[in-house]
Amino acid sequence: MSITNSPPQLKRELGVFGATLMGLGSIVGTGVFVSIGIGAGIAGPAVVLAVVIGAIVATCNGLNSAQLAANHPVSGGTYEYGYKYLTPAFGFTAGWMFLVAKTASAATAALGFAGYLFNILGWDTSWVVPSAILAVVVMTLVVLSGIKRSNLANTVIVLVTLVSLGVFVVACLPRALGQGADNLTPFFTGSLGDVLHASALMFVAYTGYGRIATMGEEARSPRETIPKAMIVCLILTMLLYIAVATVGIAAVGADAFTSATGVAKAAPLEVVVRSVAGSGAAIVLAVGAITAMLGVLLNLILGLSRVLLAMGRRTDAPKFLAQLNREQTSPYWAVIVVGVAIAFLVLLGNVKTTWSFSAFSVLIYYAITNFAALKLPPSERLYPTWVGWLGLLSCLFLAFWVESTIWQVGLGLIAAGLIWHKVRRVVM
Repeated sequence: MSITNSPPQLKRELGVFGATLMGLGSIVGTGVFVSIGIGAGIAGPAVVLAVVIGAIVATCNGLNSAQLAANHPVSGGTYEYGYKYLTPAFGFTAGWMFLVAKTASAATAALGFAGYLFNILGWDTSWVVPSAILAVVVMTLVVLSGIKRSNLANTVIVLVTLVSLGVFVVACLPRALGQGADNLTPFFTGSLGDVLHASALMFVAYTGYGRIATMGEEARSPRETIPKAMIVCLILTMLLYIAVATVGIAAVGADAFTSATGVAKAAPLEVVVRSVAGSGAAIVLAVGAITAMLGVLLNLILGLSRVLLAMGRRTDAPKFLAQLNREQTSPYWAVIVVGVAIAFLVLLGNVKTTWSFSAFSVLIYYAITNFAALKLPPSERLYPTWVGWLGLLSCLFLAFWVESTIWQVGLGLIAAGLIWHKVRRVVM
């Protein structure tokens, strides 16, 4: 009779449809509603090309994440893959980068939600931060209730968001067809470096697909469910982003995406559709943006808590974070700690800086993902090795096209994390 000391596992309750919607809920949010505007300010009309480049890199990463998650379906994503296929240092670095980048992104999403809400209602923006913290508390409670209820809430959020973006495309299309030739030329208004910088930021707008991998422990038939969900999710997202960016810029020009001030600066799509179709369409778009930010926040809390759960199991984080609730549907302490950390960062958040920092950190995270995929044995490989090499090299290349201060701070945080990891292993 064999005795095992394996930790309790989460229940497998996600199918392809649910996993795809979880991915869409993670992706279609801050990226489409904020980063296209930031990218247009950097690369002009060529942000459309940046959207495509970001999609290509994301597809390589998604395929490699999918084959890793299909063969190693546990919570934790690349943190676990780094440990299994590379070294503990790589695994820890992946987990550390994920926690740092996505906690900041979640805080940005909470602030974005509150900013959109107060903007559309015309309320005093001095209450934006408390409202953002309240949103974090509510979404944390939803995640604590388990994956089934989280999935239901996410489905509603995704549907509302997609409808609002459909309204945006339809409202802008007539003017885009009439003025597109003028607004899309000259297509290149800056340097190649500007396009690569915008591509790095647009890549972040796709990275929510990683949430599907971090929930591999909760997916039914993960070897089939995870790859299918990721591929469908990425295709839908790429088509949506290209449509929004092309139609929006063709309708009003790239400058309109970056000309707003105040709270509206975080809502470039709302500014565009208001100028094209009036306040009615702007309200529909804003409602979609609000639900999108909530969707991103919900899915980031889910993903972050699962990585923290995995790190607690390996004692890279305190062990109590690996505890599950009685029904084994939620790592409750990990969820609570993530919620508290996000609420704290809400007090410090800066949208552009956070987004750029997320770009560097997430690109490093997925570079490790691709490196781990290259170590898969032939029997476990689902895709050719060139997909792994392309993903690895493109991630490392784009990571250092963000502002130099961002990647310098990022490298410093990696070094600090590795020192902690080494000291902890020596002490234990």
